[in-house]
Amino acid sequence: MTASHEVDVYVRFSETDAAGHVNNTSHFLYLEEARTKFFKVVGIGEKPTHSYLNFILASTTCDYVAQAFAGQTLKIATYVAEIGTKSFCLNQVITNADSDAVVAEASATLVCFNYVEQKTEPIPLSLRENLETNKANHAI
Repeated sequence: MTASHEVDVYVRFSETDAAGHVNNTSHFLYLEEARTKFFKVVGIGEKPTHSYLNFILASTTCDYVAQAFAGQTLKIATYVAEIGTKSFCLNQVITNADSDAVVAEASATLVCFNYVEQKTEPIPLSLRENLETNKANHAI
């Protein structure tokens, strides 16, 4: 696997459910944390010249593969899977940091959005180039 961005997340007890494993909603918090840290790597939201532009989350999915528990450290890898004219898709994989066992596989589609005009726009060239640089040949 190449061109991925990885973050570690410590699972707190409060993120588990009555069955003792990580609650399904907590996975989405971990995925969002990894995405927002990835955005800094590619420059999304960092340049004042694009302050009127940002990306909105159009779709997200998560397939649960194995259980995770409080006290574990999870690793979330984020990959650029596809880049369109106005949107791009990220694939994300959550693994147990100790065993590398896959816990969940996810995807997210983000759309470039002009908040002033309230409409979608093509991805700016500089961001497109950064996304291309971080694109991986990894499918989930």
